[in-house]
Amino acid sequence: MTNTVEPVLDEAFPGRSVADVQPAGVSWNDQNETVAVEFADGASVFLKVAVDGDGSRVARERAVIDYVRSHCDVAVPTVVASDADGDPPYLATAPMDGRNVAEGWPEWDDDEQVAVTRRVGAALAEVHDRTFESHGHVEGGGLDELVLDRGTWTDVLVDEIEAQRARSSTARFEGYFDEVVAAVEGNRPRLDEAPAVLTHGDPAQPNVFRLDRAIGFVDWEISHVGDPAYELYRAEQQFPHDADERGSSSPDSQARQDAGERIEVALREGYAERAGSLPEGYEDRVPVYEAVWHVYNLGLFDKWAGDDDESPEEVAATAEAEMERYLDAIR
Repeated sequence: MTNTVEPVLDEAFPGRSVADVQPAGVSWNDQNETVAVEFADGASVFLKVAVDGDGSRVARERAVIDYVRSHCDVAVPTVVASDADGDPPYLATAPMDGRNVAEGWPEWDDDEQVAVTRRVGAALAEVHDRTFESHGHVEGGGLDELVLDRGTWTDVLVDEIEAQRARSSTARFEGYFDEVVAAVEGNRPRLDEAPAVLTHGDPAQPNVFRLDRAIGFVDWEISHVGDPAYELYRAEQQFPHDADERGSSSPDSQARQDAGERIEVALREGYAERAGSLPEGYEDRVPVYEAVWHVYNLGLFDKWAGDDDESPEEVAATAEAEMERYLDAIR
């Protein structure tokens, strides 16, 4: 048990005897420490501690969980303790029922992977069905409404890019963050006409659960009111691909690409079945999001580079060339 986690457990669960504390899984977000806690009485929780001291993420996640439970036909975790004003801030949730998609994925055959992905697409569309008059950052709220710091979608997206810059683990490609921000602001007319809907913010496989009658999402801390096309594009990039496949040119990369395309189709089909269509203006705004998503990956370069036969320098050169292509398409 770390020096950060132990005092939080004493505060959140006074008198509870702890049997074991383990990392909750692989995380590339150094702003949090998340652990799986097993108590001596057999109960267990997941505890997320904001080690950077920023309680706004805890307040946001708590508010959105309550709101989604009240308004959307998707499953969310049960909050058992939280303190956005704590030192440090924390959020503890009960384990989600069902199977985590990242854990089940390697065991499922192609048909089952496609079926699960279609359900995830439909679940994203269900969340996106909650529409708002304007875009914005979630600051609080609960069962009946969300409190927003309202702004244009361009401004919200730039804020999200800057937040990702802060979460980056390397400054090697720092200049590209500035270029992407400038390109996003230069595309303000087409971005600001996007619909304003509730989004999860990080629809990666580890944050998704398959239940008998629903799809569940955990980790709502970067949820916001934004463009549904941005979230669907992110899901298409995150969902079918393992983290260690980024930038890979190994012999089986074509097979992975084919599998990724099959999963992408299933995600879109599930989304369109629930929503009636893909998000309005999807194809027009995706070129901007390609640049945004790629710079996010560059900010975590040290965590995924060197996972195949290419040297980190070769991978970096390929990634930079790709970044330039994305920027050229939207400058």
